[in-house]
Amino acid sequence: MKIATWNVNSLSVRLPQVLAWLAANPVDALCLQELKLSDDKFPHAALQAAGYDAVALGQKTYNGVAILSRHRLGAVVRNIPDFGDEQARVIAATLDSPLGPLRLLNGYFVNGQEPGSEKFAYKLRWLQALQDMVRAELAAHPRLVLAGDFNVAPQDRDSYDPEGLRETIHHTSAERAHFQALLALGLADAFRMFEQPEKSYSWWDYRMLGFQKNRGLRIDHILVSVALRPAVTACMIDRAPRKNPQPSDHAPVVLTVG
Repeated sequence: MKIATWNVNSLSVRLPQVLAWLAANPVDALCLQELKLSDDKFPHAALQAAGYDAVALGQKTYNGVAILSRHRLGAVVRNIPDFGDEQARVIAATLDSPLGPLRLLNGYFVNGQEPGSEKFAYKLRWLQALQDMVRAELAAHPRLVLAGDFNVAPQDRDSYDPEGLRETIHHTSAERAHFQALLALGLADAFRMFEQPEKSYSWWDYRMLGFQKNRGLRIDHILVSVALRPAVTACMIDRAPRKNPQPSDHAPVVLTVG
């Protein structure tokens, strides 16, 4: 069974690329972030024709998350309970997977802009609220995956310039502490469960030949619960879609279970 996450940076622009990727990589479930479209514009018909049902939480122009699945989806939760937020950033659902019920949380984490800003303060509040949600979800669903664009490079090796970017956005001690707090709830960074190539990144700036020079960050992650961890057999970043014409600035991350 395969589960993937991909920030597509506008589903309306990138839908043909998503469909082509799914045809070549028929994963069981795909978490999408930054849909940048409202729910009434979500392409259910095109995805169903490709064999995927979907649940979504859309927002015009900004944000938006969705879970695409080849299996039945149930018990859907949209956004963080009891956290007043107008931004569409979290969706959760239970997959009736071949391996049994599996809880999947998909998040488009707050960017935060820069330390000291109002947006950064919102990011830290949001991260704390997410921890509370994940704790409750784990109690109810021991077999759980948390995937998405975390907007956090958790370690120095997840950044092309860890010294030059130290304590800047995505690299601050506060953001990294929240990432570690998620792990402390009983989650593991699936990518780091395996030997990986050096300078493995999932995002590259469009500017200054960021991808061509591999000036990237690993900010897209898949975390797995303790109960699921023994079944995880691989986790990799698929750089191929980043080479497409008009690509997203992110690449898919793919988890293999069972």
